[in-house]
Amino acid sequence: MSIKIIIVDDHQIVRQGLSTLLAKEPDMEVVAEAENGRRAVQLSKELSPHVVIMDVNMPDLNGIEATRQILHASPAIKVIALSMHTDRRFVVNMLKAGASGYLLKDCAFEELANAIRLVMANKTYLSPGVSDIVIKDYVQGLATPSSSAFSVLTNREREVLQLMAEGKTTSQIAELLHISVKTVETHRQQVMHKLGIHSIAELTKYAIREGLTSLDT
Repeated sequence: MSIKIIIVDDHQIVRQGLSTLLAKEPDMEVVAEAENGRRAVQLSKELSPHVVIMDVNMPDLNGIEATRQILHASPAIKVIALSMHTDRRFVVNMLKAGASGYLLKDCAFEELANAIRLVMANKTYLSPGVSDIVIKDYVQGLATPSSSAFSVLTNREREVLQLMAEGKTTSQIAELLHISVKTVETHRQQVMHKLGIHSIAELTKYAIREGLTSLDT
């Protein structure tokens, strides 16, 4: 039986390149590609893949939130982060969201193929450049700082914050999340109250600093 894979990345050339390489593996099959986290959540529900290869920084819904939602609905799915970021926040929060692996985009394809097979065997895979970060984080006891967006805000509040930081209007956010404008405004007020931040500019800086979005999404 082939390992069914979904590739999630906001860069089409990355998705196409990975799809071409994975298609050459006799035990793997790419069943879909997604350009953002929200589409990845939808496709995972529809197709029930074995593995999702997930970028971390993406517009609309980042890889951390997408991983959390995918695994909440389907705990058996394995998520492997494939990112250019070695920042502690990205690595630790992806693993806390339930990812089974974290690889850097400069890795060789053979490392990714090996990681896919390992997570299918219920093992965890971390690129050598990432494992040191996780070990240091564990030793220093910094895995869940009290001020982190992932401990202070609810899942929905983080979604609203990311979309606000990316310049979406209240009505656009309401449409994307299938909630009312009034509910969006309530979430925005809660976010500002919890964080003690009262301007969109400062919220945007916070969202970037916490890894919810980035300047290049």
